[in-house]
Amino acid sequence: MPRFGGPATFMRLPAAENAEGLDAAFIGIPMDIGASHRPGTRFGPRQIRAESAMMRPYNMWTKAAPFDGLQVADIGDVPINTFDLKDTVRRITDFYDEVLRNDVIPLTMGGDHTLSYPVLRSIHKKHGPVALIHVDAHADINEQMFGEKIAHGTPFRRAYEEGLIDAHSTFQIGLRGTGYGADDFDIARSWGFTVFHAEELWYKSLAPLMEEIRAKIGDNPVYLTFDIDSLDPACAPGTGTVEMGGLMTSQALEIVRGCKGLNMVGCDLVEVSPPYDPSGNTATIAANLLYEMLCILPGVPYRT
Repeated sequence: MPRFGGPATFMRLPAAENAEGLDAAFIGIPMDIGASHRPGTRFGPRQIRAESAMMRPYNMWTKAAPFDGLQVADIGDVPINTFDLKDTVRRITDFYDEVLRNDVIPLTMGGDHTLSYPVLRSIHKKHGPVALIHVDAHADINEQMFGEKIAHGTPFRRAYEEGLIDAHSTFQIGLRGTGYGADDFDIARSWGFTVFHAEELWYKSLAPLMEEIRAKIGDNPVYLTFDIDSLDPACAPGTGTVEMGGLMTSQALEIVRGCKGLNMVGCDLVEVSPPYDPSGNTATIAANLLYEMLCILPGVPYRT
């Protein structure tokens, strides 16, 4: 079958109706009703899958061979309610509760960043408070947006308030741009978060940073959430809230590959908005980063 033919699953993996018997499952959440500016992330999972068709099973640099050791499938999309954000949040948690009845690690394709909150609710039921590696241009810790407590700018305040994450093992990487208040990035520090501005990461390898993060997290369960707008818009223009001066794709690879050895219990890649990148390059980068996330999961064999 040519790469442009056949079912549109992530990396042309088998489609499965549920997570039974799987070690890792790719899941789409096609939503943008939590977005505050440019819409379009509802189409993110579909284009990520389409662009992933070019990818191959073996990682030529790290030597990871995920499909040699793990059972992996694409289990489709969460059936969201595109007219009701609060109901969608409930639906996402219910869906992941069912997924996590199995000993499986979910890899989520978004979709706006609201989705991390209900996924973390479900993750917490199984693993308790998790360490969080949050790669993003924005802190997403607003108290509210237009009077609403649930939106793509609020998930990690809600997660902190509900005890879903371990504040002292939460790392925000790539924050930048303008803010509503002078202390926008300091509020999370007062809770115990560790915050790295994009500017302090310019021109640097992030491998040493990830060594520090791994040492601090230790054996604790970890969730990785990667907002594609953490990347500079020169690399990834297909997103709703672009900010100049972002991370490079090589640094993104260092971050994800630097998670190898951690007790990963879930990952997501969010905020891909195909209408703003007709080339498909943003979705291609997203697909590759999701593959790299698969490569660092526990149990993945490495070829010598």
